[in-house]
Amino acid sequence: MKVSYEEIGQVLVTCPAAETVTEGGMVKMGEDGKTAPCGDGERFCGQAVSVAGDGFAAVQVRGFATVVCTDAAVKPGWVSLAGDGKGGVKKASAAGGEALVMEADGKRAVLFL
Repeated sequence: MKVSYEEIGQVLVTCPAAETVTEGGMVKMGEDGKTAPCGDGERFCGQAVSVAGDGFAAVQVRGFATVVCTDAAVKPGWVSLAGDGKGGVKKASAAGGEALVMEADGKRAVLFL
């Protein structure tokens, strides 16, 4: 990545988290009220910035975030994105949400959530 967007406009929410939530992974809100890993093609609510051993996670729901993105179809601009089922994001085919992609290099992407 060429420019650092780290923490610009960052808004974090502390949420109860499923045991399977990992730091840096994209998450959704589960039906049980806990954040859960975002499945393939599912709309995400944010990125788990940190996961505590007490069952809570700090989830970034707004601001610039660097995320795993190996989908070469993701280019800078407004893009509909969804979870890739492996903690990252990909171009959405149906249920995604629009995000502003600032940079994408085939490994990572910088998004404004």
